[in-house]
Amino acid sequence: MITSLSIKNYALIEKLAIDFSKGFSIITGETGAGKSIILGALGMVLGKRADLTSLKNKEEKCIIEAHFDISKYNLLPFFEANDLDYEDETIIRREILPSGKSRAFINDSPVNLQELQELSLFLIDIHSQHQTQELSEEKVQFEIIDAIANNQENILDYQVLLKSYKSDKSKLNSLIKKQAESAKEQEYNTFLLDELIVANLKSGEQESLESDFEKLNNVEIIKESLDKSLAIANEEQIGVMHNLKEIKISLQKIASFSPEYHALLERITSLTIEFDDISDELNRCSEKLINDPEQLELISQKLQMIYSLQKKHQVSTVEELLEIQNKLDDSLLEIGNLESEIAALTNTIQQKTATLDALSRTINIKRIDSIPILSQKLISILETLGMPNVRFKIDINSTSTYFENGKDELQFLFSANKGTDFGLLKKVASGGEMSRIMLAVKAILAQYSKLPTLIFDEIDSGVSGEIANRMGEIMKEMSQTMQIFAITHLPQIAAKGTAHFKVSKSTIDEDTQSELKLLSNEERIVEIAQMLSGTVVSDSALNHAKALLN
Repeated sequence: MITSLSIKNYALIEKLAIDFSKGFSIITGETGAGKSIILGALGMVLGKRADLTSLKNKEEKCIIEAHFDISKYNLLPFFEANDLDYEDETIIRREILPSGKSRAFINDSPVNLQELQELSLFLIDIHSQHQTQELSEEKVQFEIIDAIANNQENILDYQVLLKSYKSDKSKLNSLIKKQAESAKEQEYNTFLLDELIVANLKSGEQESLESDFEKLNNVEIIKESLDKSLAIANEEQIGVMHNLKEIKISLQKIASFSPEYHALLERITSLTIEFDDISDELNRCSEKLINDPEQLELISQKLQMIYSLQKKHQVSTVEELLEIQNKLDDSLLEIGNLESEIAALTNTIQQKTATLDALSRTINIKRIDSIPILSQKLISILETLGMPNVRFKIDINSTSTYFENGKDELQFLFSANKGTDFGLLKKVASGGEMSRIMLAVKAILAQYSKLPTLIFDEIDSGVSGEIANRMGEIMKEMSQTMQIFAITHLPQIAAKGTAHFKVSKSTIDEDTQSELKLLSNEERIVEIAQMLSGTVVSDSALNHAKALLN
């Protein structure tokens, strides 16, 4: 319940602070006095969007702060889910800056409007005559029936499962689409993969093949060069090896005469050993060099295959071709896995479908069972509100479609008079009838679910006399278990409240201001008398007001 409201620099309100009590509170005032401003300020607290027109003084910020006792609302999970500090006495503050920006706070923690709007659903429910048209919406009608049917837990389970079911369906459709697209590419990818597999590529192979190709392709030139080098190296009289040995022998004769000569001997000895090794290597290369046209052709064919594959796949190395081969292999493997994934997901969806169907049947049965109870209670209340011949025809039909609250479609038909056919609420019910039906619905819901604070904004329009008196009685009865506000022009309803607030407007130094005041017993008698007789209060009006209050 809302315990207090403070407003600063909003519309026609310069500064206002008011406390509220539980029970049934009345708000009255002349047309244009500012009742809509109070509701507008509450709307800001509940997350309505703001702009600079809300500021009375455009140079100062607007601050609206409301205190709520939420100790009995079980809202701790909401606060934890949104990382907010929970307090039984929760404070919501809204600030509108001269720049046009607005800020919102819950227990001094900054929040966005969406979080504020979500919390407001648990705090205050404002109903005006215009909003009674919501009764014509199937969603609202289902909410009424489900509250009486105690379907909330079943619907919550259904909605959680439905979300998972829709997610799986979406995933399945994506997999099927992917499978169809992959099937088109599968044949070509298989051809590409087979081509690479047949090539039997190995890392580093290209360089080795190119080297072997150069050798075999130039075997005669290589053979001639090697043999010539060997001849120069090993010629018996003038070969390099012979000359090196001669130099070595000469240096051996003088090596003992000086360290310098000894060092030269060591170097020539080392050079002789190295050159002897080079000569042997030249000999080996020459011996293993064979003119093999067949091998040359095989190498040439393999290289041409590699070059062709590189050109096709737009790469330059065998390693890149091997990477493409692995990807094609994985792709084809994935196509094979898609089928098993689709089968597994299809099975899961079938299981969830069966559970959804079972839940929707339970929801449907409980709804059908609750319809006579709802009809009887509505008729009972509406008869006392001057609608003795009212009838309802509520039909629920199960479908194959998964809606957000089950698989049912609803027809909520209404007849106010004998001899008239049933029709849709929005087509056949008048504004006054809709107001009374809305009040009856709220009175019934108050018995079945914990409603937030209810504010009835002139929901009594179009009624008077004993009907207004009975509407007041119903609101008063509802206030035994919840906080009720009624903005009204009817003295019969105003007299039923446990607290009475008056909205008034005054002009001070060419400045118009609205204020909200809690009336004393004497002030309340005068206010109700004025509602009865007008500005000039007669003795009979005062006596009538006292009688209503008693």
